[in-house]
Amino acid sequence: MWTKPPSRRQTIRSLVAGSPLMAGILQPMLARGDSSTADALAPKTPHFTPKAKRVIFLFMTGGVSHVDTFDPKPKLTLDVGKEVKLDHPEIKDRPGYERIFLKKPQWTFRPDPATGIEVSDLFPHVRHRMGDIALIRSMHTDHSNHYNATLGMHTGSFAFARPSIGSWISYGLGTENNNLPSFVVIAPAQTYAGTQVYASDFLPGAHQGTLVVPGAEPVANVKPALPVNQQEAQLRALGKIDRRHLLARGEDPSLAARIRSFQTAFGMQMAVPEAFDLSRETDGTLNLYGMSRGQSSGFGWQCLVARRLVERGVRFVELIDTGSSGNWDSHGDMMDHQRLAKNVDQPIAGLLRDLKNRGMLEDTLVVWTTEFGRTPFNNTADAKGREHHNWAFSSWLAGAGVKGGVVHGATDEHGMRAQDDRVHVHDFHATILHLMGFDHERLTYRHAGRDYRLTDVAGETVRGVLA
Repeated sequence: MWTKPPSRRQTIRSLVAGSPLMAGILQPMLARGDSSTADALAPKTPHFTPKAKRVIFLFMTGGVSHVDTFDPKPKLTLDVGKEVKLDHPEIKDRPGYERIFLKKPQWTFRPDPATGIEVSDLFPHVRHRMGDIALIRSMHTDHSNHYNATLGMHTGSFAFARPSIGSWISYGLGTENNNLPSFVVIAPAQTYAGTQVYASDFLPGAHQGTLVVPGAEPVANVKPALPVNQQEAQLRALGKIDRRHLLARGEDPSLAARIRSFQTAFGMQMAVPEAFDLSRETDGTLNLYGMSRGQSSGFGWQCLVARRLVERGVRFVELIDTGSSGNWDSHGDMMDHQRLAKNVDQPIAGLLRDLKNRGMLEDTLVVWTTEFGRTPFNNTADAKGREHHNWAFSSWLAGAGVKGGVVHGATDEHGMRAQDDRVHVHDFHATILHLMGFDHERLTYRHAGRDYRLTDVAGETVRGVLA
C-alpha cells in the first residue's frame, strides 16, 4: 500500500524533535547566518597549554555559612553573645537589628586525617577528599543581595546581564563533541537571577547553557520519533533536495547553516539518550554517589551525569543545588544546613573519587562555591538563623592544575571579614580561566564598541592554589 511521504515540515520536526538542546545550535546559525555549527563550536587553542580541559561547577545556591562548614572559628565560640558594632549592609536601618551579637558555629570542626585541614561535621565525606582540594577561606564579593551576588559569581557583573563563565569557556575552547552542547546546566529549578546565570548574552548563541532538569525525561523531545534507518533515509533525501536548492542560489551561509542543523540534530538524537542512560553504571559506582538503581533525580544523579557528560566532551557542566530540600538561605533556622549538606556531601566526594579513579581528575577542574557566606552574628546570640554576608565566605577548587591539601587566605578571628590573601570573585574567575589556558585579560569579545571580558577590568590569578 502506498503511504504518503512525510512533508518537509514533518521531516524537520522529526529530526530536530523540539529539543531544548537545539537552541544553542539553531540560534547562532539562523539569526546570525553562521556558515555552520561546527565553525561556531569547533575546538580552539587557548592562550597557553591548559591544565584543565573541562569544568564541573558546583553551585550551592542561597549562601552557605562559612563559619559552619569550611572556616573554623574557635574565637567565635568563646565570644558568643558579645555585642559588636558594624556598618553591615544587611542590618543598616533594619528594625530589630539596632544591636547585634556574635553567634557561635553550630557544628564541630574536625581535621582531615591526611591533610589536617579542618572541615565541619556537615561535610564528613568531603573532609576526606581535602587532599585533592585547594580551599579558599578568604573569598569576598560586592553584594549581599542574592540576585546580584549570584549574577556576579556567574558573569562577573553584579548589576547587568553579561555572558556566563560557562559561555566564556565555550566561546574560548569550543567543543570536543558536536553531538552534545558545549555548556550544560543541571538544575531541578531556576536559581536567583534565573536564566541569566547560564546565558550567552552578547556572545554567539551557540555558547549559551543548555538546561537539563532531573527526572524521567531530563531532556524533552530528544528521543528519535522514527526508527534510525528511517530517519537516516529522510536525512539523505532531504539533503539531496537542500543541496540542489543551495546550488541554485549560490553559497548562502544561512541556508548552509540550516542544512547543517538537521545533520547535527540527528547526531544529538543518538548521543543524548546514551549520555543520560545510567543503566550500565555498576552498583559500585552508584553507591559511590549515594544512588539507587533507576534513580533519575537528586544531587547524586546530577553529579554522575556531570561525569558522563564531561567524559563525552562537554566543556562546562554546572550543577545547581535547587532540590526539593530548598536552598541554603537559612535565615530562619541554620539546621536547614544539616539536611542540605547531607544531600550533597557524599555525591560531591563520590564525584571527586570517581574522576580520580578514572584518571579524569588530572584534566578536569571541579569548582565548589556559593554566592556569599552568612553572618557570624545576629540580633540575638541564640537566633536560629544567620543573615547574608558578602564580606567573607569559602570556596574551593580541585583537580587539574590545583594544589591539593592547601588552604589559601583567612578571615579574621570571628570570620567577619576576609583578611589575609583576599580573593574577590574576579580573582576566582581569573584563576579558573588560567587553569583552562587563558589569560583573563585577553579572552575578550567586541560588543557595543568595546572589548568585554569575564573579569570586567579587575582580577588576578590566585597563584597560591596552583600546583
